[in-house]
Amino acid sequence: MTLVAGVDSSTQSCKVVICDADSGHVVRTGAAAHPPGTAVDPEHWWKALQDAIATAGGIDDVSALSIAGQQHGLICLDRDGAVLRDALLWNDNRSASSARTLIGDFGGASTWADRVGVVPVASITASKLRWVADNEPEVADATAAVCLPHDWLTWRLLGATDLAELRTDRSDASGTGYYSAATGDYCDEVFDVAFGGRRPMLPRVLGPAETAGVTAHGCVIGAGAGDNAAAALGLMASAGDCIVSLGTSGVVSAVTETPPRDASGLVAGFADASGRQLPLVCTLNGAPVLAAAARMLGVGLDDFGALALSAEPGADGLTMVPYLAGERTPNLPDATGSLAGITADNWTPANVARASVEGLLCSLVYCLDLISRQGVDVDRIVMVGGGARSAAVREIAPGLFGRAVHLPEPGEYVARGAARQAAWALTGVLPRWPVPTERREVPHADPATYRRYRAVTDLVVGR
Repeated sequence: MTLVAGVDSSTQSCKVVICDADSGHVVRTGAAAHPPGTAVDPEHWWKALQDAIATAGGIDDVSALSIAGQQHGLICLDRDGAVLRDALLWNDNRSASSARTLIGDFGGASTWADRVGVVPVASITASKLRWVADNEPEVADATAAVCLPHDWLTWRLLGATDLAELRTDRSDASGTGYYSAATGDYCDEVFDVAFGGRRPMLPRVLGPAETAGVTAHGCVIGAGAGDNAAAALGLMASAGDCIVSLGTSGVVSAVTETPPRDASGLVAGFADASGRQLPLVCTLNGAPVLAAAARMLGVGLDDFGALALSAEPGADGLTMVPYLAGERTPNLPDATGSLAGITADNWTPANVARASVEGLLCSLVYCLDLISRQGVDVDRIVMVGGGARSAAVREIAPGLFGRAVHLPEPGEYVARGAARQAAWALTGVLPRWPVPTERREVPHADPATYRRYRAVTDLVVGR
């Protein structure tokens, strides 16, 4: 049996899965925690990777490995390869004003959308570069190379010391704001604007099946990927598939050949890990909305789901806008949640529960609508994440999306996608690994609930 390994180095933890290269069967796993915070010393990630590998039984018998990682994180290295400051993570918002400045300094949002497919927000790497250039010029001046979390971990795993050996892939590079997924090139003029004319080394961008190198023990290391692209690879997603991930936040992405150019900045023009495009929309609110509603109603999550399903579709006119943590889509960081349409007759626990589920799902339908407006065709909805385990979500989602929803069995799909990529790098052939999936048909389409949700959110946006 030939073994391959995949790594998911996320914000919270590092997970390793070791699989049979032919079937995708998971042979063993390991995990280790990452420290909290929005700025982290990358050495913590390296230690967690070593610990996760150890708990997985080591990789001495593994023929190939790829690393998928949290996107956008900024790592600045000096000429000797030393880390100059804690890495700024995607969720570090100190660069919000830098993002707004960048938009103006490079011709406005439409220019960004046309040139790189991404309009700056606080999360992307270019915004963080600008923040460092403006606030820590001594760090910026000493920076000899800039890379992302998965790039740096790959480089360390190979035992490299030469900055010229840094490698990345299209999917992760496309989240930086200075690489175009549509053209497949870095945008030097964007980088110049972001980093004040400085030109540190950037990782070479590998193709999906290319290798980053071979370890001293003979393990082939794949190109790696950003976490969302790796998940799509792990789910066997292909053109026409839309992946709806309902976790702490909501992420909607679609595999397509069509690169988006959304001047609003809501649809990010990312690349996938197979050579295609992965337009992506992210919300700030996900499964915690359900937990908050259940807590308010004084019930557990299982009883909350049953309560929601006991109400009629549309919650008798009650509508929730689920912006409990502000919102990114639409871009309303200071927004709060709302309940609209309350009457003496519909103000019941069952309708509140139903409206909470419907509001959360409608926010994801809106994300899909934004992607569709970019000329992207979607044939299949695949829903994953902790929130997708809710019976109410599984039952209600098809009617609101207006099509069948496919529910893969729970699994570590980011790490699995990285392992599948590793097998590709090893053999030159992308294996087909089965994903057991439940298909939920549309019991009855419910466009009225979504139309009412959009009408209410339009009022929220306008107020």
